[in-house]
Amino acid sequence: MKKLLAQILSVCAVLSLGASAAHAAEAWGENYTKAKTQAKTENKQLLLDFTGSDWCGWCIQLHKEVFSQQEFKDYAAKNLVLMKVDFPQTKPQAANIKQQNAKLKDQYQIEGFPTIIVLNSQGKQVGQLGYMPGGPKAFIAELEKLKK
Repeated sequence: MKKLLAQILSVCAVLSLGASAAHAAEAWGENYTKAKTQAKTENKQLLLDFTGSDWCGWCIQLHKEVFSQQEFKDYAAKNLVLMKVDFPQTKPQAANIKQQNAKLKDQYQIEGFPTIIVLNSQGKQVGQLGYMPGGPKAFIAELEKLKK
């Protein structure tokens, strides 16, 4: 009986972790029109993460050191609408997302990855960032400067 209970609890824990990971992934949208509307409605900045999520070393590092950290997630929940503009090499991607991302890359003249474009709630570009050392504190400090 104890073994069965332990197994049930283990399965519940795994399912809970999976739900948490799915919830975290949902925070990063892929639809530009929807993200712009949400930023305007919620009066938040829109952070566009131009990334090569499965091949770009600095992009992976930025995600690991900043975007996946609880401090950044808490800040983002209150201040940002997050959008991933991804250019993967091996991950499958819908054709409409590929087309949208290519347009955005041209529109914002993206020349390297990672490039972070920050728009105000009205859709006007207020800043451009990239990878920087210092973790979430340093990144959030730069985002705060863009509010002024």
